[in-house]
Amino acid sequence: MNKLTTDIAVIGGGVIGVATALRLRADGRDVVLIEPNKPGSGASYGNAGTIADYAIIPVGTPAVLKNLAALLLNSDSPLSIRKAALPTLFPWLVRFAYESLPHRYRDNTSRIADLLSDASSEWLELAAEIGASDLLSAKGCLYLYQTPEAFKAAASDVELRRNYGIGQQLLTPEEVQSLEPRLPQVHGGGLFFPKAINFTDPGQVMSVMEAAARQAGVEFVRDSVTTILRQRNGVRMLASAHSIHARAAVIAAGAHSRGLALQLGERVLLDTERGYHLEFDMETLPVERPVCPTHHGFYFCPMRGRLRVAGTVELGGITAPSNPRRLQVLLANARRIFPTLGEPSRSWMGFRPSMPDSVPVIRPSKGGRDVVFAFGHGHIGLTLAPRTARMVSSILAA
Repeated sequence: MNKLTTDIAVIGGGVIGVATALRLRADGRDVVLIEPNKPGSGASYGNAGTIADYAIIPVGTPAVLKNLAALLLNSDSPLSIRKAALPTLFPWLVRFAYESLPHRYRDNTSRIADLLSDASSEWLELAAEIGASDLLSAKGCLYLYQTPEAFKAAASDVELRRNYGIGQQLLTPEEVQSLEPRLPQVHGGGLFFPKAINFTDPGQVMSVMEAAARQAGVEFVRDSVTTILRQRNGVRMLASAHSIHARAAVIAAGAHSRGLALQLGERVLLDTERGYHLEFDMETLPVERPVCPTHHGFYFCPMRGRLRVAGTVELGGITAPSNPRRLQVLLANARRIFPTLGEPSRSWMGFRPSMPDSVPVIRPSKGGRDVVFAFGHGHIGLTLAPRTARMVSSILAA
């Protein structure tokens, strides 16, 4: 077994782990990052590519709670559950229902808004540092409302975002058509976030970030941590072929973080959203910016040389295979907007680490600052990577 000693060990090589390792290395720390797969090859690759600083509303809301049973038991809904996973998910679902109550929903929105407040500026700074600015697009983001009733029902969410200073513009159907002329006409209207930015290739962003971290001196270890132990003089992590001793450790293993936290005596209600996407290779893209048909709950994401259709939530753990039905529904709904879409060039399924309140866990472990938690980001992991890295750096510096 290979033995390694370092100042800080980062467990997890998604966007949160790599951004954190890069930040800690800039602080002058010796850093080892442990990841069993190619860094950034999971949800950090398969996401919608949006820096969603406008996404302050948690998944759990009073409206979702009202329709929760119907949503979860409908395999075609934007929020569904693998029925075989229901017994395991029950504690998470009970807490999710509680966090969807009006007073919890308001508190969670406030906490998420605080985290997202500087997300775009922090990403612009990080992208410039690592040489990824050419992968950023600043054309905003568009929500679509198919009917006047749906458009009217969104008014409370619009007002909530306005109260937190989020820039947004209500668009008539004609204005939607002018902004995105290849879209079919909607009868409700649109909501435009003019300051939103997105990446045209999240996978390439991760490759650039990994290269920058390696060049900065971060040591990458291709292995999977199975055991984490506190010792008098630090933290020991055991993997299949390595034993790593560090002064401190950061658990940023996404959907796999719960078991490591449990070994340290903390029961964290982390579970997994299974996310899906389809991609269509094409030279001329049908949209200029990320577009979300809100009634279907997914995004059309313009990428370099391809259109990505990404989104929906399936609660179901990390061991079951991909659900073909979710991909079929995604394809059928995409074709309702663009009927001439051909067969997908590729498909993907990955795991989003999800908390019942949609608020990520970014804090010292209860046993002390020698282990820091940085997981549970759900749909805003890409968005919050630089902010999370800065918070972890501050915790370890205290």
